Amino acid sequence: MPVETNNSKQMKTPKIRQFGGSLLIFLTLLLALNFILPTFFGPSLTQVPYSDFISQVQAGKVNKAIIGSDLIEYAIKTTTPQGQEVEQIFRTTPVAIDLDLPKILRENKVEFAAPPPAKNGWIGTLLSWVAPPLIFFGIWGFLMSRQGGGPAALTVGKSKARIYSEGSTGVKFLDVAGIDEAKAELEEIVDFLKNASKYTTLGAKIPKGVLLVGPPGTGKTLLAKAIAGEAGVPFFSISGSEFIELFVGVGAARVRDLFEQAKQQAPCIVFIDELDALGKSRGGAGGFVGGNDEREQTLNQLLTEMDGFDANTGVIIIAATNRPEVLDPALRRPGRFDRQIVVDRPDKIGREAILNVHARNVKLAEDVNLGIIATKTPGFAGADLANLVNEAALLAARNNRQSVIMADFNEAIERLIAGLEKRSRVLNELEKKTVAYHEVGHAIIGALMPGSGKVEKISVVPRGIGALGYTIQMPEEDRFLMIEDEIRGRIATLLGGRSAEEIVFGKVSTGASDDIQKATDLAERYVTLYGMSDKLGPVAFEKVQQQFLEGYSNPRRAISSQVATEIDLEVKEIVDHAHHIALSILQNNRNLLEETAQLLLQKEILEGAELREFLSKANVPTELSQWLKTGKVDSSQPLLQSLL
Repeated sequence: MPVETNNSKQMKTPKIRQFGGSLLIFLTLLLALNFILPTFFGPSLTQVPYSDFISQVQAGKVNKAIIGSDLIEYAIKTTTPQGQEVEQIFRTTPVAIDLDLPKILRENKVEFAAPPPAKNGWIGTLLSWVAPPLIFFGIWGFLMSRQGGGPAALTVGKSKARIYSEGSTGVKFLDVAGIDEAKAELEEIVDFLKNASKYTTLGAKIPKGVLLVGPPGTGKTLLAKAIAGEAGVPFFSISGSEFIELFVGVGAARVRDLFEQAKQQAPCIVFIDELDALGKSRGGAGGFVGGNDEREQTLNQLLTEMDGFDANTGVIIIAATNRPEVLDPALRRPGRFDRQIVVDRPDKIGREAILNVHARNVKLAEDVNLGIIATKTPGFAGADLANLVNEAALLAARNNRQSVIMADFNEAIERLIAGLEKRSRVLNELEKKTVAYHEVGHAIIGALMPGSGKVEKISVVPRGIGALGYTIQMPEEDRFLMIEDEIRGRIATLLGGRSAEEIVFGKVSTGASDDIQKATDLAERYVTLYGMSDKLGPVAFEKVQQQFLEGYSNPRRAISSQVATEIDLEVKEIVDHAHHIALSILQNNRNLLEETAQLLLQKEILEGAELREFLSKANVPTELSQWLKTGKVDSSQPLLQSLL
């Protein structure tokens, strides 16, 4: 279990919270006693109008009065039925300063005087001076404790790292799979921590820092915990964002405090997650300027601690990031982070190993084949596969099964890829028919294109956000490169749905918008990033900035307007030719398109052997091979002219 490094914080925070709350309660009670008690325990007085008071004075009923600036108390003697005289006290509030009142009182022989000074008046005076600052400090202490920073004024520069005692991270190398190369590199770190003399006798030095880079979810943090668990040494864990605060100098103080604690417990491991939050480059594009910047101060302190005059013997820094391109060069140089280990998405063998790790505690049925599941999940990271196993188990529990069957895994894969099934979304007849022809168009063209994988399933059941239907293609093997004819085939497959709508209905719908966006992006990368255009040649017109993060558009280099025009024309030509070949394929297979779409409308889902039997009947047009080879299509053919 993690233990906070600053134990004083754990002890002081409740005390500060109690102090702030107790002070507020004490002040509230004191004010209540000062203002409320006189009301309950003072004499019972009857309030009368000022005019009645004057009338009673003039009638000779008032014996004596105490005249204050805002209150008048007076006594009237009355006789009880038993013949006893009693004195009854009344009070009134003067309407304004009545200058004739003393004269009226003297004329009617009323004894009057001013009120004596209050015996406890010093309490009000003291409260007026002392209460405001006490209230301020009480509220301040209460709010600071509620924010988790009770002793913040005293411990603002303390490290917030969590410490795991020796080997208590709960993770071993057996819990990490699919990244064997990274594990092999880091096993040396573990061996050094256990057998340091083996290396020092030869004059070797263990790397001071190891930088783990890779896409999100590939197991960088898990791998760092496994290192600490195997080595059996203290493990400090902190995020890069926890160093940065509003006040300049706080982050640097936390870095110093972190390394001071680490030196005291050496040999140990310090793990900094999301290093890019702290170590962004201090210059160049996207950098920050200003020597008084908090992030820059913190980074400078980290650089000094990692390779300064004072050696951090036995302290090994492990950091993780998915944006290594933004890190400061001084942070990445040897002597600070000596090794940069890529933790990439696993291949098929790695995915199967990861599935075995996460399925250890799951009851699997006999029909579950993790190897097939690994084949169906290309591009899945470790976190995705863990989520997949959990989703399958949840589906099995929802259906009251005693074990998880293969169908649960297949459904879980579709959930993660396409989203949740939405049978409550009812399509009208035209919409459902349009979606059916659209998806069959994707399937027929995808079955004929090289490197696109097998078409496993087509459906007209809505899923996720805006997906009224979907087509699933599974690659037969892991692919790390794409050949240019495969890219062209992918573009044609994306345009297959729109082409089917054109052929069958003579008009298109909005359902192809996402396909068109993806096809255009792929054609643009074909020209500007991959250098596959015959006209523009092997020139890169885009800068790759996000190496491990997806979904970010790469910025264009500074190019002339003429080159930009040529790029746009080339992209349009590639998309147009792919559109032409998609129309040609579907027109040659018009009967197959109709037959498959009608069956899909009846069953809503086509998959497996039945779907493959239909797609195997597809005819290959004569111009397909020439287009795959050159990327050119003769759009003057009568068939294409009639379609366009």
